[in-house]
Amino acid sequence: MKFIKEFKDFAVKGNVVDLAVAVIIGGAFGKIISSLVADIIMPPIGLLLGGADFTNIKIKLNEAVAINIGSFIQAVVDFLIIALVIFIAVKAINKYKKKAEAAAPAPEITLLTEIRDAIKKTISCL
Repeated sequence: MKFIKEFKDFAVKGNVVDLAVAVIIGGAFGKIISSLVADIIMPPIGLLLGGADFTNIKIKLNEAVAINIGSFIQAVVDFLIIALVIFIAVKAINKYKKKAEAAAPAPEITLLTEIRDAIKKTISCL
């Protein structure tokens, strides 16, 4: 029973749920990026390179075996685009956080201001 309770506590913690949501959204986002690369970005690049279709580029080792180098190139381009988009998103989020932190006074300053005002009020009552 202790094992089940520990597992339940682990499974419903906020970090685990957040991670699960991130994995699901990441999977869907990955499909969108794969489509963007395969259907929108790679065709013009292939056209510029003389009509080459990267997904069909293969290195034949013999009649039955080939290395699909085109699929690898496609995966690398997918990764680079995903990494770029995530970098831009994280950079924008960090910039927003810095602005929010700069606009809000530190809790210590707020507390000290309240203490000062309370002391002034007490002194003025004397």
